[in-house]
Amino acid sequence: MNIIEKSESIRDGLQKGFRDGTSKMALRKCYGYDVGADGELVVNSDEAAIVRWIFESYLNGNSLGKIAAGLEKRGILSPTGKPKWNREALNKLISNEKYTGRVLLQKTVSTGGSQIKNNGFMDRCLYSDTHEAIISDEIFKSVQQEKARRTGCPEAIPAIQLIF
Repeated sequence: MNIIEKSESIRDGLQKGFRDGTSKMALRKCYGYDVGADGELVVNSDEAAIVRWIFESYLNGNSLGKIAAGLEKRGILSPTGKPKWNREALNKLISNEKYTGRVLLQKTVSTGGSQIKNNGFMDRCLYSDTHEAIISDEIFKSVQQEKARRTGCPEAIPAIQLIF
């Protein structure tokens, strides 16, 4: 098997797992969650409170920079354990549908060794009720709409994230 065939085989296996619900990618830990003994995502109550505060702060008009400064001032470590949060990490956090109890897989695709946003190149897989939500659908949708408003680009809201 050459390198291209091996790569295609790996990709096909990942996509099969996405489609049939057996992908371990759906259970990847993110800030606000721990992995339980059975491998399922379990809410980390301390981190979940921070996640809620971040979403609420954004909806209250605070910029990502101001939120980052607030977290640093409170001594809250970033998901990577650093004392400073960055805007990119916060933007990813408030864009992550995982906080609603859903998981969207195949958000990015690999082309020629780089990851790019999947804007219709391949089907995405949305799993519902995979774990306990930290954020309500309403808050999540409001944050996505606020992000679009702030950027002046309403089409920046991925349709799949608003269809629950």
